[in-house]
This record gives sequence, structure tokens and C-alpha cells, in this order.
Amino acid sequence: VVDLDAPIERLRGFLTEILKSCRFDIIYETADYLMAREIPGKVSFSQLVTVEVLIDKPIDPGQEIRMNVVIKNEELPLKRENHCKQMFDSVTRAIADNDKWKDRNNRWQLLETVAG
Repeated sequence: VVDLDAPIERLRGFLTEILKSCRFDIIYETADYLMAREIPGKVSFSQLVTVEVLIDKPIDPGQEIRMNVVIKNEELPLKRENHCKQMFDSVTRAIADNDKWKDRNNRWQLLETVAG
């Protein structure tokens, strides 16, 4: 979950850039939802990762925007450090560390990550 203080349109653009930089193609998008699939070629089909982002729009202007990012694949989690976990780490790191969005007008805070 990430708290953001930015217009939702800019947030969707930011997420699209981040996911593309992590080798994902956006396959479905609405005003408050994104779905992306990992570009094939590096791992087997069952290991390909899908990312779903649900953006919780605030009711009142000025409230933070929350989003939930779910990263999953069909791989059985036989090892703790599997491909899905590696992609999860890559995406959450890219979101948290992107300096382009850390200016005085856009503040965010990574509240929680759960890998499981």
C-alpha cells in the first residue's frame, strides 16, 4: 500500500512508466485499475508475472490516494526466493525509489509490503 499526494492521472502515468521499466506490458487499464503482464522471454510461461494495481480514489479532495499492488504468477512457491518474489521486490523498489516523483508537489510513503 502506498500513500500518495498527487493527481490520479499523474499517478497512472507514473505506474505505467514504472511497470514498463520493470519489463511489463499494460494489458488492461481503467480509471482506478491497471493490469500488466511480464514480457515473455526470460522465464518459462508458468513463471511469468502479472501485476494488478487497484487505486482507491479519495472521497474528499486533499486526502491521500491509496493503491494496492498484487503481483502473482502460476509458479508453485517451492522456494522463498522465486521469480515472483524477485519481480515483487523489483516493482516495489522501483516505486519507492523513483526520484522523478519525489519533488515538493508529490509526496508518497510506502506503508506496507507483504510477500507471500
